Amino acid sequence: MNDNGLKFLDIGAEHERRRIAIREQLGAGPGLFWLSGYKSDMKGTKAEALAAWAAEVGRACIRFDYSGHGESGGAFADGTIGRWLADALAVFEALSRGPQILIGSSMGGWLALLMVHALRQRSQTAASIAGLVLIAPAVDFTEELMWKRFTPAIKQELEQNGVWQRPSEYSPEPYPVTRQLIEEGRKHLLLGGMIETGCPVRILQGVEDPDVPWRHAVELVSRLASDDVVLTLVKDGDHRLSRPEDIERMIRAVAEF
Repeated sequence: MNDNGLKFLDIGAEHERRRIAIREQLGAGPGLFWLSGYKSDMKGTKAEALAAWAAEVGRACIRFDYSGHGESGGAFADGTIGRWLADALAVFEALSRGPQILIGSSMGGWLALLMVHALRQRSQTAASIAGLVLIAPAVDFTEELMWKRFTPAIKQELEQNGVWQRPSEYSPEPYPVTRQLIEEGRKHLLLGGMIETGCPVRILQGVEDPDVPWRHAVELVSRLASDDVVLTLVKDGDHRLSRPEDIERMIRAVAEF
């Protein structure tokens, strides 16, 4: 471990073997467990702000990069929702102790809900979930926000070539969307039924979000079985929700627990 708390966890077997980069800060509970978005990493604005706040108040905090992201090994194009969920669960079960708050941004919001479901099926874990803070949660995005919105030409390219290079507003380079990502994502869809979390949920959603429409967050709320769910709509908020006032909202939501 270096001064930044960087360590690595090797997971998977044989050709699935990959090295996951982690930054861990020790402190009091409930611990904070950060889940980044699609093509984002643990050194983004919100993740760094969360870690800084945790250090200031003495709270435990864990951040990591999914395989193919940031400082972790593996190729981004090999990633799927199931693979990144396995990364998150491996880090959680290796390092988390006591009650934890899952803070998920965009795709991380979907993975947080999938983690809760998976952990409820497992009896031997050293940590429990005290609450969820979801920021522009992109639940079921591979189907609802990608496949169903793709033009016939994009779908044909995916079927024929197995990959489509999607232009990005957040990077000068396009990023690959694979047929594998779409097809494997269908194994993890949540919006077709009720979602049991067993804990309070706080959702922050920008009304001006071009990637995850605010109505998508409202649909998610309707599927959450818990009574303790609060959705905050930020009228002028975008997808990132990384402005100083947005960071303050995130910290206030986390501080509730």
